[in-house]
Amino acid sequence: IKQNQDQGFVFVGWRYNIDSNGNSTDSDVYLVKTDSSGTKQWEKTYGGVDYDLIRSIDFTTAGGYILGGTTYSFGLGPYDLYLIKTDSIGNLMWAKTYGGSSADYGYSVRQTANGGYIIAGYTQSFGTAGDVYLICTDPNGDPLWTKVFGGSGADYGWSVRQTADGGFIITGSTSSFGAGSDDVYLIKTDGLGNLEWQKTYGGANYDSGISIDFTNDGGYILSGYTESFGQGIYIVKVDSIGNQQWQKVI
Repeated sequence: IKQNQDQGFVFVGWRYNIDSNGNSTDSDVYLVKTDSSGTKQWEKTYGGVDYDLIRSIDFTTAGGYILGGTTYSFGLGPYDLYLIKTDSIGNLMWAKTYGGSSADYGYSVRQTANGGYIIAGYTQSFGTAGDVYLICTDPNGDPLWTKVFGGSGADYGWSVRQTADGGFIITGSTSSFGAGSDDVYLIKTDGLGNLEWQKTYGGANYDSGISIDFTNDGGYILSGYTESFGQGIYIVKVDSIGNQQWQKVI
């Protein structure tokens, strides 16, 4: 969900289509715009004949929206990353897919400083046992470069932001590195997606980072989920090079 300049809201997800027996047949991307009190102004759906879903939305410099997620209807593999560009009232301008012959998923999209887009997700088509998937595109959605990060286990990129130096910061989860079955995974790259450093946070059990944002002191704040320190929302504050400063569980 995002708040527009008119103080209304735009939010995105997906909507299941149900047959006469009450079973879901497929899903479509679902985009809704409301006014400041939450009253619906318009809604749009996008997708094909199978399951399509969106997990992330950002504004574009042209006043429209960029949507990032996963499609089963289009692309090369059983699932591919799905990027949709719309105008300011939700009319489809273009849609693109990314991935290989196996399953690939998109979880987070942001517009970059040069007018293109950065997409973070998960790939089984490239890398090892399932890795963080990072794709940078030009303003038309055509790939400029792709990168994978991870090790011998499953590694996911759930949230991405562009940093002040033109690079990218990604948080997610890793079963390749760290102390537990899964740990919070933090990756910093340069502007071409080359790894600068990576860090993990967590304990002996399952921990995952879901969202990341900047802090006023130049560091990062991560939120996610923990089973290592009780069970709950896991908040980790780190400095500009990923050194943990504190953590909280809610």
